[in-house]
Amino acid sequence: MTAPIRVLLVDDQSLLRAGFRALLDSDPGLTVVGEAADGDEAVRVARETTPDVVLMDVQMPRVDGLAATARITADPALADTKVVVLTTFELDEYVFGALRAGASGFLLKDIEPQELIDAVRLVHEGQALLAPRVTRRLIEAFVDSGPSDPPPALPAVDGIDQLTAREREILALVGSGMSNHEIAAHLVLSPLTAKTHVSRVMTKLGARDRAQLVVAAYEAGLVTAGS
Repeated sequence: MTAPIRVLLVDDQSLLRAGFRALLDSDPGLTVVGEAADGDEAVRVARETTPDVVLMDVQMPRVDGLAATARITADPALADTKVVVLTTFELDEYVFGALRAGASGFLLKDIEPQELIDAVRLVHEGQALLAPRVTRRLIEAFVDSGPSDPPPALPAVDGIDQLTAREREILALVGSGMSNHEIAAHLVLSPLTAKTHVSRVMTKLGARDRAQLVVAAYEAGLVTAGS
């Protein structure tokens, strides 16, 4: 039997944490292994419990969620831990900040219950968690920024020149927000073949997850507004 996905909840509102815990623990494939009310506590509990996924609030006292995310993703002992940033605000600064900090996804707190459960599963599998509306705004920020208005600094991913033509095509489709199944359908491939291509691209670029592949696609000019 597959072990349940271990989740750490981080939010300064105890009522919200209780609601998320009840929801996640209701699924036999998930288990909440800890809670934290601020960024410092989040880092400490993450090191104690080594969760698979951290659901991280942005605005918290003392140390905010973005700073805590950066500390968690930089910790070699937590290399397999994925962080999903949750917020009530759909602001570019939080999206960019989350990616800069190494987050694997960005979601709004008004997400539907089943969507949250699905999101935890997806990020655990290495999928990107950037809603289409957020992905589109990221793309436009990169292609529309001029010399006097540079795009936000994001984690650089080198090695684009190592990719084959097909792998560059795969990277562009990931950058446009497609899932493995959507890529498979678009290129008339099996889902397994599409997944293999994506994994190979991640390996060649040394990307932590699909969020970094999205960034790489922007920076390489493989994704353009309106595409």
